[in-house]
Amino acid sequence: MSGASLPIVLAVTGASGQIYALQALKYLLQSEYIVELIFSKGAYTVWREEMGVKIPAVATQAEFWRQQVGVETAGKLICHHWNDVGAGIASGSYRTRGMVVMPCSMGTVAKLAGGMSGDLLERTADVHLKEGRRLVLVPRETPFSLIHLRNLTTLAEAGARIVPAIPAWYHQPQSVLDLVDFVVARALDQLDIDCVPLRRWR
Repeated sequence: MSGASLPIVLAVTGASGQIYALQALKYLLQSEYIVELIFSKGAYTVWREEMGVKIPAVATQAEFWRQQVGVETAGKLICHHWNDVGAGIASGSYRTRGMVVMPCSMGTVAKLAGGMSGDLLERTADVHLKEGRRLVLVPRETPFSLIHLRNLTTLAEAGARIVPAIPAWYHQPQSVLDLVDFVVARALDQLDIDCVPLRRWR
């Protein structure tokens, strides 16, 4: 399987900022990528609070997410239950283009930094680290405590890319979504994916 056809793991934790994941999913599907989607147990609750919509059971999620992002047929979407540690993406022999955890909670950061993998999201991230594959973490927290910073440093030293959800203004954003898209674009840049319409610095 060529690099272009390898799946991308998009993982969503219970951190605030669920809109980042939604925009990333939209752009990846529009660009015909294969997306393996994991929502953590905590993300179900935060999604309902932030977006006002309940996430359905995994069996019907692909249709649900396509409706949410307005992409009916493009790309390929595979949805996983947060506790399905037997899924292909939990194995080191299952190849991917990389994994993006967006948004990434400090609880998830702490578990990954400590080498713990109690669910599918954590196990898959741990696999990407041990296999030397691209793992991109988009923490959404402020302020960072010293513990947060040390955990992020540990993960950076282990090979993860840390892309905080901090937008820029040089692209002259006109809306909140413009600010969201900047962060999404910078996160996907770490996988050499350029599918977000963004006015880049020149």
